[in-house]
Amino acid sequence: MAHYKVPQKDILFALHDVLEVDKLAELPGFEEATSEIIDGVVDEAAKFVEGVIEPLRESADAVGARWQDGDVILPDGMKEAYKQFVDAGWASLSTHTDFGGQGLPFVLSKVVEEMLCGANVSFALYPGLTSSCFEAIEAVGSDEIKQLYLPKLATGEWCGTMCLTEPQAGSDLAAIKTKATPNDDGSYSLEGMKIFITGGEHQMADNIVHLVLARTPDAPAGIKGLSTFVVPKYMVNDDGSLGERNQLRCVSIEHKMGIHASCTCTMGFDGAKGWMVGEPNHGIQNMFIMMNLARIMVGFQGLGQCELATQNAIAYAGERKQGKSFAGTEAIIDHPDVRRMLLTMRAYTEAGRVMALDTSMHVDIANRHPDAAEREAAQDHVELMTPLVKAFLTDAGFELGSLAVQTYGGHGFIREHGIEQIIRDSKILALYEGTNGIQAMDLVRRKLQLHGGRLPGRYFARVRADLDAGGPEWLVDPLREALEQLETTTKTFQEGFRDDPTDAAYGCCDYLRAFSLVTLGHAWLRSLRAADKHRDSAFAEAKYVTAQHFATRLLPHAVTLCRTASAPATPIMGKSAALLNAAA
Repeated sequence: MAHYKVPQKDILFALHDVLEVDKLAELPGFEEATSEIIDGVVDEAAKFVEGVIEPLRESADAVGARWQDGDVILPDGMKEAYKQFVDAGWASLSTHTDFGGQGLPFVLSKVVEEMLCGANVSFALYPGLTSSCFEAIEAVGSDEIKQLYLPKLATGEWCGTMCLTEPQAGSDLAAIKTKATPNDDGSYSLEGMKIFITGGEHQMADNIVHLVLARTPDAPAGIKGLSTFVVPKYMVNDDGSLGERNQLRCVSIEHKMGIHASCTCTMGFDGAKGWMVGEPNHGIQNMFIMMNLARIMVGFQGLGQCELATQNAIAYAGERKQGKSFAGTEAIIDHPDVRRMLLTMRAYTEAGRVMALDTSMHVDIANRHPDAAEREAAQDHVELMTPLVKAFLTDAGFELGSLAVQTYGGHGFIREHGIEQIIRDSKILALYEGTNGIQAMDLVRRKLQLHGGRLPGRYFARVRADLDAGGPEWLVDPLREALEQLETTTKTFQEGFRDDPTDAAYGCCDYLRAFSLVTLGHAWLRSLRAADKHRDSAFAEAKYVTAQHFATRLLPHAVTLCRTASAPATPIMGKSAALLNAAA
């Protein structure tokens, strides 16, 4: 059976030694985010996650969510665990104090997010979507709407969802058909169907608040005609108490490859009463407030799965005896190919953690720093890194799950060991909140072009400055080469995309992975400097060994990926798609 243990030592190393998270306490509103508070939160969260959430991972997966006459029945233990989660204050960790939250930094909530997702990613989806719903309403809701919904969402007493997708409208939100007809009292009646709604119906919370994209009768066609509506499962009275049930229902739930304990619902809105959030026809802008932070959240889901896969593969390889290594030992961890897989897993996981936490810290800086120039620079970093955090870490979750199965051999293919669940749970992460192909397109189509190319230019300058400060040649030299190639490819994409986007669109996924490898290389450079000062010599040596594997075996792929990304694709795309079936 697979087990998850919170990697406290590495989390604290990334936070304190590499990223100097203590500096956030200098920002207005974060005065309480001291080193002692941060360490205490990490320690208590680890105890809670390991004791309450992790034991449900395999049992909840085996049973799964069930639909019965419009109700969703979750596996035993889920409701009780969620109540403990809320009562202990974990749901309110970083929500605003104005609405009953604790107001701690966003990055600290992401640390807990990683723990939850390593222990039980199905469980993590319920509070995760609630936080995203809170953030969107907080950003654009009226004072009346905020006061009515946010206090309960902030604490997790009520859950939230994001209702975008329809049967005919997946990534193309312009095709949404759900209608919102105005009522005399200022509310709207919503008619339509939404699919793939995570947590759309369950009994864990007293109420579920749906944030719904829909069209008013006079809205323009396409994506510019969408508005956002808050639609509660139960009507909320002026005093905050719950009234009658709204006219919406769960029509069915999906039978999925993985995340079985997370209910994925088809929701029917049959004249459901809702209230507009934000300005009319600004729905897509409102949803992107929630979606952008949700994409960082999904990256942490991938990171949690990376850690789960890595831990179990290393533990199994150390115990499993099969044949003899060249050194004469029997444990498979000493076989070169197994060692290669394990170091690859650790290299991606540890550097990925630094990348994701660094991005989250910049969210806090962008929100709280008193200097406008610092806020701008931090927001640039968040914008640029969000597609990397989402796409690379979710791809890595699936890839490392596969490597874990490979490490286990045939035993990894057997359900009782709990390793194949990582593959099943991880694949969805690369699909929702915008597929990873869409993340790559967002990177090359939007993020490279913003403000005259300012975003990548700022980041490349930061990496060059760190390279100029020195480090081991075996890391500095290949990182510098990869950075130079990435800069060249970036200029090619920036100059060529506006004239003919086909080449960049065809190569964008290779480009995103190359960019991610350079970012991980930068994370390793920073980590080694921190490791040099670490009091645990064995811990520091482990960092050096893992970084050397990354620098010699993984980082060089960035150069090749840049070359393939910039190769002309028009000759291929210019051919008829019918040729794909020519050999059938």
